[in-house]
Amino acid sequence: MENEKTNEKVTMEKIESLAKRRGFIYRGSEIYGGLAGTWDYGPLGIALKKNIKDMWWKRFVEDRSDMYGIDAAILMNPKVWESAGHVATFTDPLVECEKCKKRFRSDMTEGKKCPDCGGKLGEERQFNMMFKTTAGAVEDSASVVYLRPETAQGMFVNFKNIVDSFHPRMPFGMGQIGKAFRNEITPRDFIFRTREFEQMEIEYFVKESEWNSQFEKWRSEMVDWMNDIGLQKKDIHELEVAPEDLAHYSKRTIDFEFDFPFGRKELYGIAYRTDFDLTSHQNGSSVTLEYIDDVNKEKYIPHVIEPTFGVDRTILAILCTSYDEEEVEGEVRSVLRLPKKLAPIKVAILPLSKKEELSVVAQPIFEMLRKEYVCQYDETQSIGKRYRRQDEIGTPYCITVDFESINDRAVTVRDRDTMKQDRIAIDKLSEYLKEKFL
Repeated sequence: MENEKTNEKVTMEKIESLAKRRGFIYRGSEIYGGLAGTWDYGPLGIALKKNIKDMWWKRFVEDRSDMYGIDAAILMNPKVWESAGHVATFTDPLVECEKCKKRFRSDMTEGKKCPDCGGKLGEERQFNMMFKTTAGAVEDSASVVYLRPETAQGMFVNFKNIVDSFHPRMPFGMGQIGKAFRNEITPRDFIFRTREFEQMEIEYFVKESEWNSQFEKWRSEMVDWMNDIGLQKKDIHELEVAPEDLAHYSKRTIDFEFDFPFGRKELYGIAYRTDFDLTSHQNGSSVTLEYIDDVNKEKYIPHVIEPTFGVDRTILAILCTSYDEEEVEGEVRSVLRLPKKLAPIKVAILPLSKKEELSVVAQPIFEMLRKEYVCQYDETQSIGKRYRRQDEIGTPYCITVDFESINDRAVTVRDRDTMKQDRIAIDKLSEYLKEKFL
């Protein structure tokens, strides 16, 4: 059998269609017409997301002796955001159409005309992207709180707690995975820019004299991570952010950009935040956030290296990288070539028919393998259509139980990427798959 890769490019339409059709990602509140900037993860999407987060957590928190995990509250004392500068500076440039009254980010429009109706756009003004709500029974200025626009501040305000509880030696870091919220003016490009999203973030505390060497170490760690999750080097680009474009807290930032179907856009970032955050919170709270080094008899406020990873953008980049189409015997086969460790379903058990004599063989195989792998049992439609379904969700291996299996106690194992099929004895399946998943 000869496989010929088609020349068609990956498009967002294809990615969105597959994501909905196969239960990865649905439009939020879809039966009511949706809500811009919100998306719901289906069974396969949440499984892919969990695999990514588990892999990240193990790599950057559990497998390191210098990292401490945390899960800070989404709602925080509003003074946190005042001290961090978000109340005053967490803004995007906004313009409003004088005709249809729709609002847009000014850097996303061309010229002075509305991209929707062609009307005249008004003057640019700054729009604070933090979601504002109230805590308690009385709605007044004293009860105002914000949904956090980033996970970072939850780690900074817990710096003293970690030091007091665990007495870490410098350098050390804190890791967190959690939701953040930004009232984006123009959410767009599927799950790339949304109003509710998830971050995997690290705040790594260092002596000022060591910031550059630690910055380079974490830069290299991020490159290794992208390689491990299957992103291709040719699609990754490092952008040194110009001094005039740096955030108010940053002295140096590198954006890792990815070639999405809609253009080269930011995927991850690493920033040198100096001692801005701890100094700001020390001043705002009147609580000392100095680190005391008993060994070297030093006292100082640490500086911070911040590697930031967006969960949703990671998923989108992986879907775009993994999606492939090839011509097989005159038909186009769509396949997600996901890294095996990230695939939502690892093994599919496919009896050739629904007949009881096959299920008697197939069900025990399913029960045996599901103790080691996430498995799916599928007996509906033709075997060809079932293969295509599993290809589209990225299942690495399909096990077909046929009528010969009743007598020879063997099954056919099909490889997702090569479509090569091996006949394997049932009592050798666990050993066979273990080697494949190494």
